[in-house]
Amino acid sequence: MHIRVIDIAKDFGRTGALRGVSLDVRDGELLALLGPSGSGKTTLLRVIAGLEAPSTGQVFFGEEDATTVPVQKRRIGFVFQNYALFKHMTVRDNIAYGLRVRRRSEQPSTSEIIKRADDLLDLVQLSDIGSRYPRQLSGGQQQRVALARALAVEPRVLLLDEPFGALDARVRKDLRRWLRDLHDRTGHTTVFVTHDQEEALELADRVAILNAGKIEQIGSPDDIYDHPASAFVMSFVGDTSSIPIQSDGIGLLHDGQPFEAICHGSCRGSGKLFVRPHDVTIAEASPGRLPGTVVNVHRTARGHRAQILVGNAGVIIEATVDMAKPQVIGERVGLQIQNARVFGD
Repeated sequence: MHIRVIDIAKDFGRTGALRGVSLDVRDGELLALLGPSGSGKTTLLRVIAGLEAPSTGQVFFGEEDATTVPVQKRRIGFVFQNYALFKHMTVRDNIAYGLRVRRRSEQPSTSEIIKRADDLLDLVQLSDIGSRYPRQLSGGQQQRVALARALAVEPRVLLLDEPFGALDARVRKDLRRWLRDLHDRTGHTTVFVTHDQEEALELADRVAILNAGKIEQIGSPDDIYDHPASAFVMSFVGDTSSIPIQSDGIGLLHDGQPFEAICHGSCRGSGKLFVRPHDVTIAEASPGRLPGTVVNVHRTARGHRAQILVGNAGVIIEATVDMAKPQVIGERVGLQIQNARVFGD
């Protein structure tokens, strides 16, 4: 199911949660809405679902204008962060609930409902726990049940709001792989909200970055990470350092100190230079290199990093450390910068 969102605005009193958002979600695509708290991503998902009415704009499911269609008739499957399972029902009954409450003319037979629930238990790899209750399940199992329940009604669109937000890091990682595999097997058009950039980049076919009620950029995970369209995207996706710079027409200056950098696009003009830690090489201080002082060396999940103080304004740049040549706190160094980007003020 192809979804089109056209110039959607949503106001809550004087607060504009969405400001002229337009978005195409391709048929069968897994699209992530990624952004900080308050960026509008959950509001956009709720507008697509029909749980919120837009102040202006339209939502299309295929060729159908669904803007005023009530949520019950949109045929969407919605999965919440807190699972929203019925505690007094078994897992099987939770999954079957959406089928049992249909109008009598649309309701499958009891045997068909049971078969559908059992098939979905197999699909989400929980076929042996259909008779248990939610309180007897782990958080990861409960989330799988919630997804199975959303799929039971044969939705045209699957919408997930921070589906793994309440789970610990290890379970989140396992469920991400499982959800991607499930999506590839079922082919549902899926939109999910997350503030976790790693989750979005790993799971999604495309990522839409939201900031202050607008879409800053939409593209593949590689596009978003390797070709950020704005300072916000560059700083929000991936680890990034930034320093204010000016151009003297020949080279770059930071705090009056000249240095060289290899940039994507132009290095000219005033603004901020953004660079990722793996694109900063620590070397001996020399002309052309940005001078600084090592103030910290720390371990990360992917290796070691140094924090280097540059200039006189307390600006820190992080750089990946080659532990064959460990850095010493207090050491004066020169930074070689490549793959940087400059965004204007």
